Amino acid sequence: MEIEPAEEVKEPPRIHRLDESVVNRIAAGEVIQRPVSAVKELVENSLDASSTSISVLVKDGGLKLIQVSDDGHGIRYEDLPILCERHTTSKLSKYEDLQSIKSMGFRGEALASMTYVGHVTVTTITRGQLHGYRVSYRDGVMENEPKACAAVKGTQIVIENLFYNMVARRKTLQNSADDYTKIVDLLSRFAIHHIDVSFSCRKHGAARADVHSVATPSRLNAIRSVYGLSVAQNLIKIEASDNDPSSSVFEMDGFISNSNYVAKKTTMVLFINDRLVECTALKRALEVVYVATLPKASKPFIYMSITLPPEHVDVNVHPTKREVSLLNQEVIVEKIQSVVESVLRNSNESRTFQEQTVEATPSVPSVTNNDLHLSPSPSGSKSQRVPVNKIVRTDSSDPAGRMHAYLYKNPQKYLGRDSSLTTVRSSVRQRRNLKETADLTSIQELINDIDRKCHSGLLDIVRQSTYIGMADDVFALLQHNTHLYLANVVNLSKELMYQQVLRRFAHFNAIQLSEPAPLQELIMLALKEEDSDLESNENDDLKKKIAEMNTQLLNQKSEMLEEYFCIFIDSDGNLSRLPILLDQYTPDMDRVPEFVLCLGNDVEWEEEKNCFQSLAAALGNFYAMHPPMLPNPSGKGLEFYRKRKHGKHTQDGGNSCHVVSLCVFASKSAERGRRRDGTAEEDEFEHELLSEAETAWAQREWSIQHVLFPSMRLFLKPPNSMASNGTFVRVASLEKLYKIFERC
Repeated sequence: MEIEPAEEVKEPPRIHRLDESVVNRIAAGEVIQRPVSAVKELVENSLDASSTSISVLVKDGGLKLIQVSDDGHGIRYEDLPILCERHTTSKLSKYEDLQSIKSMGFRGEALASMTYVGHVTVTTITRGQLHGYRVSYRDGVMENEPKACAAVKGTQIVIENLFYNMVARRKTLQNSADDYTKIVDLLSRFAIHHIDVSFSCRKHGAARADVHSVATPSRLNAIRSVYGLSVAQNLIKIEASDNDPSSSVFEMDGFISNSNYVAKKTTMVLFINDRLVECTALKRALEVVYVATLPKASKPFIYMSITLPPEHVDVNVHPTKREVSLLNQEVIVEKIQSVVESVLRNSNESRTFQEQTVEATPSVPSVTNNDLHLSPSPSGSKSQRVPVNKIVRTDSSDPAGRMHAYLYKNPQKYLGRDSSLTTVRSSVRQRRNLKETADLTSIQELINDIDRKCHSGLLDIVRQSTYIGMADDVFALLQHNTHLYLANVVNLSKELMYQQVLRRFAHFNAIQLSEPAPLQELIMLALKEEDSDLESNENDDLKKKIAEMNTQLLNQKSEMLEEYFCIFIDSDGNLSRLPILLDQYTPDMDRVPEFVLCLGNDVEWEEEKNCFQSLAAALGNFYAMHPPMLPNPSGKGLEFYRKRKHGKHTQDGGNSCHVVSLCVFASKSAERGRRRDGTAEEDEFEHELLSEAETAWAQREWSIQHVLFPSMRLFLKPPNSMASNGTFVRVASLEKLYKIFERC
């Protein structure tokens, strides 16, 4: 029988007092978390010193050097020995002072913490002194006695080799660009609040400051100076207050962005009693308002300054004073949220798109004398060879850099829209960020499928290619590097629209139809389109039954269609609203009957993922840039519009298309049927129908050039199938063509 050895009894570890240097270094790592933390503490000290000018100099993101200079009241000579000791401060003397504290700092830990993780040098001069003093600190104490030196008014504090003794922390902060960006953002926030103080921030060795603001009486001017005109011109003044001691006492003023402002992330600048802080509850409440009031991706810009009685604010809740606790915080947040919501709803009646005026230029670029001036080459020297990527006059950075610009063409009066590139680029910039979707697993799975099946080579072509022009009714000609490609516009637009539906799921803007269209009549028209024999009435009863069943089905699904896809069907079975998939683009309304029939017949309504996928595919097919139903009036298609005196068009062959417009679809289709049967007047062409066709084709080409291809560059992820199904066809190499032209 084996005897197990008795387990050794472990005594509890002894508790011992940590060395003071260890305690101080641990505390320093909590207060000074990264370079921006040190800059914030130093700038706040400068503001407490009544400075009117503060400048910050940074090297390697603050790890090598942070220098903060101000013109404040300076530091007394007799205070220098204890300046960097822990818990030494001029802001308070007893705990009760916290109840009425108005200064930024109060703990007396910041400067001490900096000396434990960096080398600190202070240069200061007070009013009336003939010279200043410079002294260095390490581990909270002076390294030597203060030395007299020349100095300008105020204080300059330099921190070198930050975190030199914290290897792990320093390794995690090697991305200096990221830390410098945080410092610039911090100074920008201070600059728009303290408008009576001048701020500047620049990198070491740089001639130009990245933040440069001057004292100004207008906060809007300060925002314009720091964040730019695009932000300032889209802001709304906002104010709120309450003076009910039983609920809340506060005053708030600030600026919030309107519906014209578009950004990828929220910018919230919040000051409470002049202290830069964060309030998660308030930020979340305001984001909820913006999500409910404006398009999904309209991330707001918010500046707010809230003033409360000092005794209602607990500033001692965070080591870096980043957060504060408010008395009656829930009530204050709710009232501010209500005011913001009211202001936004009143300002959301319209959106403004800024457009730069472009002077008209001749179709053929003008040639100046400078262009004609050629330097004679020495005899016998070879002509300079042109790089192959510059032999075609297109520019991949120009979304519409096509060859048509070099051809003279009369302006087409029937295009009722401004096709200037400025308008289009503005529209593209205003588009919503499509990376955010509803929190449905099925939608996320479909989007993940798109990302997983994306063809990297085709993605590069889509992003970097130049649109040259339409080769025929379906294919567009593109240039990518030195290769020419034919791209199937219908396939590309169909896939783009499909992806847009999934990315904008449940967050669409709407197209309001001028007149509601009865679903049953639309489906009947689509069924008649499918019947090649328009004279036959044998299946009318069956078609009517199908139309009734599909109308009933879509009425049952109307709530889901409206909520997720912005397809509004009223209680009477009328279609009155459709979603916007791309700004500046409206689908061909002649295809609405086909689309409605597709919703009834082709959508798999039983299973969620398949339902959303088939609905997105139906919308993608409807919104795709198909050739118009009327033949192209250029070239051979013009014969279709020539009048025959008592006969039918020879090209019609008795198989005419039935074109529908939502406003007067019945009367227009009958009129077009008569025209196609040849009952015409004595004129040579059907000018009204010809004009309609010209407008439709020109409008489609405009949309392909100015909407489809710019949107593809931003949003489309081409699937692998497009590499083999003929969507992209490489037709020529410009380098080889150039060699052929050289021989000629």
